[in-house]
Amino acid sequence: MNTYEPPIFELSGPGKIGANLPALDVPETALPQELLRDDDLADFPELSETEVTRHFTRISQRNYCIDTGMYPLGSCTMKYNPKVHEDAARIPGFAQAHPLQDADLSQGALQLMYELQGYLAELSGFDQVSLQPAAGAQGEFTGILVFRAYHHDRGEEDRVEILCPDSAHGTNPATAAMVGMRVVEVKTDRRGNVDLDDLKGKLGPRTAGLMLTNPNTLGLFDEHVRQVAELVHAAGGLMYGDGANFNAILGIVKPRDVGFDFMHYNLHKTFTTPHGGGGPGSGAVGCINELAQYLPGPIVAKTGEEYAFEQPERSVGRVKSFWGNFGMLVRAWTYIRTLGAAGLKEVSENAVLNANYLRVKLQQVYPVAYDRTCMHEVVLKGQLKEAPQAKTLDIAKRLIDYGFHPPTVYFPISVPESIMIEPTETETKRNMDAFVDAMLKIAREAAEDISILRNAPTTAPVRRLDEVGAARRPILRYNRDKFRELRKESHHATPDDQPERPTY
Repeated sequence: MNTYEPPIFELSGPGKIGANLPALDVPETALPQELLRDDDLADFPELSETEVTRHFTRISQRNYCIDTGMYPLGSCTMKYNPKVHEDAARIPGFAQAHPLQDADLSQGALQLMYELQGYLAELSGFDQVSLQPAAGAQGEFTGILVFRAYHHDRGEEDRVEILCPDSAHGTNPATAAMVGMRVVEVKTDRRGNVDLDDLKGKLGPRTAGLMLTNPNTLGLFDEHVRQVAELVHAAGGLMYGDGANFNAILGIVKPRDVGFDFMHYNLHKTFTTPHGGGGPGSGAVGCINELAQYLPGPIVAKTGEEYAFEQPERSVGRVKSFWGNFGMLVRAWTYIRTLGAAGLKEVSENAVLNANYLRVKLQQVYPVAYDRTCMHEVVLKGQLKEAPQAKTLDIAKRLIDYGFHPPTVYFPISVPESIMIEPTETETKRNMDAFVDAMLKIAREAAEDISILRNAPTTAPVRRLDEVGAARRPILRYNRDKFRELRKESHHATPDDQPERPTY
């Protein structure tokens, strides 16, 4: 039922008590004057416990999450986070460990980090791993810092160009620019691979390296990846692997074996550590021996039966305080140990199978961007033959009414009206069939009455918001009059003829 619910600030009333504090068990001490507010708390809300509890429970129930439904965001690998990982991360010896406690009191945590470094190295074929970066983008930043340090030590300071395919994640060129490199765009060929002729024309003595996601952001394994690596290496550059799509090749392809020198792993994507709400993520990095001395430290080493931190000889320095997002490392270690080598390979096989199942089911209505077998995700176009006036955004908004979180839309930007779908390996055939059914129904609705899509969503608490305005001009403080104005613009009653939502 979509009834009006006043914001919690408007429920305030004098004399309401929502907390019952325990008796003071320490000596009472006056706060320093500089820590006290100069103004009074006249506008501070007074609420009961039930009002606060119901408010936050209601808004939590509006959240769409992987625990309640399919989350087909392409490029993001929003797969289910097994609860055993949460149990492992809550073990007191891990959850309550202080980052500054002595190594002899942290041997269990250090052993876990050491073993995780080894597992990630084995999966990728690299010689050394650092667990310090806190996100994939920070892993990228680390890699390009390492590339720059490597070239400088060789007296090649003029290598300041980083090549990025036009289908790359936006963080790739942003990372290179942040490190002070010049970004050079490389075209994609008609089959979705790096265009070799364009690449050859842009390689030269100023090339520091190429950043390549493989499988790429089009959901395709680059058919020329070995040749691409050979060309970059012949020009004196290095190969950076964006590991965002590592979920498609676990136990099947080792990035080093196809020519990569450095790569980041998204533990919050491939290895099922929590992804939503801003993380915290974890972007561990791995590399070949020649680059290992530049890795950010500390790295866990083992001498005899003792574990300790050590700093690589020519490290680019820290990129994260303390030892990285340790709770995420516990979850990733648990995932790897739970599945084992055979299980990790099966993860990728099922992820690829699921994506191709959706491709085959939908491509007769939603044109596929590249007509080839995809990997873990498929890129379609929201260009409907029977409803040319429909837009990808309309389709995405209507999916909300069918109970699905929309896929990634308008990315990659090289594909017009793109719809990027990644079901992951954790979705069942039943769930994917329900998603396919919703997509096909939306296409029929678009052909019969485009206004149905244009007015969607009709079941959400609000309709279409000014998303650009919200990002560029956010309202960060509650204002009753502004809230009511926005509510009036976006709120609407729920119609009776709503589409049937899927049952999981």
